[in-house]
Amino acid sequence: MKIGVIYWSGTGNTEMMANAVAEGARAAGAEVEVMTVSETDAAGALNYDALALGCPAMGAEQLEESEFEPFFADLESGLKGKKVALFGSHEWSEEGQWMDEWTERTLADGADLCGGAGLKIFSTPDEEGLEKCRELGKALASV
Repeated sequence: MKIGVIYWSGTGNTEMMANAVAEGARAAGAEVEVMTVSETDAAGALNYDALALGCPAMGAEQLEESEFEPFFADLESGLKGKKVALFGSHEWSEEGQWMDEWTERTLADGADLCGGAGLKIFSTPDEEGLEKCRELGKALASV
C-alpha cells in the first residue's frame, strides 16, 4: 500500500504529527511519502492508495486558508471510496470544532475515513499524542 501523508504546519506541531503518522504506517508495512501541501496537488495526491491529511485549526476554527483549503477543495471530488485519515493540532479551544467540520465534510465526500473521525491534539503533541498518531498511521495502512 502506498500512502501519502500531506500536511500544512505553521508552528511545527502538525508536522510532528505527520511524521508520527508516517512512522506508524511504515511500521505496518506501507510505503509512505511525507510532504507539505505546497509540494503536491490534488491530482498527485489521488495517485496514492490512501491519504493522511494534516492541518491545524486556524483563525475561527477553520482549515488554513491560503494553501490547505484550496488543495482540499480540489481534492474533494476524488475522495469517494478513498481511504483517508485526518489529523491536526489546535490551540484556540479544547473543542477543536474545525476537525469536527472537516470530518463531516470528508464523510460527505464519500471517503472511507479511518477511525470514523479526525485525530485532534491540543497544542504540542506529547508522547501520548504522538503514539495516537502512530496508531492512526498503522490503522490507515491496515484498512
